[in-house]
Amino acid sequence: MSRILIVVSFFFLCVGAAGIVNGQTGVGGSQTSGLIFPPQGKHTHGSSLVKLSNGDMLAAWFQGSGERGADDVKIMGARMSAKTKAWSEPFLMADTRDIPDCNPVLFLNSQGKLFLFWIAVQANEWEYSIIRMRTSVNYLSPGAPVWNWQDNILLKPDDGFAREVEARFKDLPANHSGWSGYAPRYDKMIIEAAKDHEKRSIGWMTRIKPLQLPSGRILLPLYSDGFNLSIVAISDDNGESWRPSLPIVGRGPIQPALALKKNGHIVAYMRDSGDDPTSVQTSESADSGYSWTAAQKTEIPNTASVELLVLQDGRWAFLGNTIGDGRYRLTLMLSDDEGKTWKWREDVENDENKAGRYSYPCLIQAKDGLLHMTYSYQRAGEGESIKYNVVDPVRIHHE
Repeated sequence: MSRILIVVSFFFLCVGAAGIVNGQTGVGGSQTSGLIFPPQGKHTHGSSLVKLSNGDMLAAWFQGSGERGADDVKIMGARMSAKTKAWSEPFLMADTRDIPDCNPVLFLNSQGKLFLFWIAVQANEWEYSIIRMRTSVNYLSPGAPVWNWQDNILLKPDDGFAREVEARFKDLPANHSGWSGYAPRYDKMIIEAAKDHEKRSIGWMTRIKPLQLPSGRILLPLYSDGFNLSIVAISDDNGESWRPSLPIVGRGPIQPALALKKNGHIVAYMRDSGDDPTSVQTSESADSGYSWTAAQKTEIPNTASVELLVLQDGRWAFLGNTIGDGRYRLTLMLSDDEGKTWKWREDVENDENKAGRYSYPCLIQAKDGLLHMTYSYQRAGEGESIKYNVVDPVRIHHE
């Protein structure tokens, strides 16, 4: 198996509050990677990343004493200067007072406007989450962007949502495992819940970056822990307004990552939150993200994370937890046939002792072709941080 060659302009070391904090060799002695800030005791998770027009990198994550049950959770960020190649001290990006803020997503639309999407977890329950959005056109100076607009994204799925849920479950193989004869079937419970207009109007959550189509349409991937399935928020006015797609129905397809195929169809790869064995689930849209086929399991093992990106050379890149028993391995794979096969593969992280947790990655490609990624870095006894890698996909060789 080949090893990834990490390309950096300088010998890459990340800088935090105390200066240089971490430069270490990764798998096989061939990776150079670094932490955005020193490991600390707060829970740190769910990162997102964009490259700005001046060459700076802007990262965001959520941080606090827990997740949905901790009211001190807020959205934090840091900036890596294009000149110094050093990360700034973390700064505040968003904080809804006394409510947990989680799952930030950064995005630059085709007009250069910066978006920050995240969720405010009302009642400390995922099922009551509200999608929030901030925008900025003044974000090139050091520190946090200057936000010029903030609003909630409120979606109102109509009765078509319920009809689609019922119809797509009929497309799935029958599965009654785990239920007694007198217990309600999983599919039936979700079908009934979909008829409740209150339930289907709240609880949608962000995780993965949007996809902007050549037409200008923006697709913001969302998911629900209540319904245990996904949906897409659609904008045809560069993010000014949003409407819901039909649901992506299956038994546990959540946190979709989107890719545009050469034939114009859109593919969603999703984390498996359904029945065993867990593996990446996939669905396809032939109408620019509005309707979706029933989600099907692939042969890629999966427990926690999925990220997907179409590269400039036409290949697809997948980054996620390709194991069935944890988050101790994070793998980058490449495909030259739009996901039918994955001929290039490299473990970005692989803790054979299973003590580490590396998950919830963000993957982008810069104009020079390099891949930039961030992901949650959690090791027992060491604290938590966000890790950053730069990878040259040209140097990932065929297995």
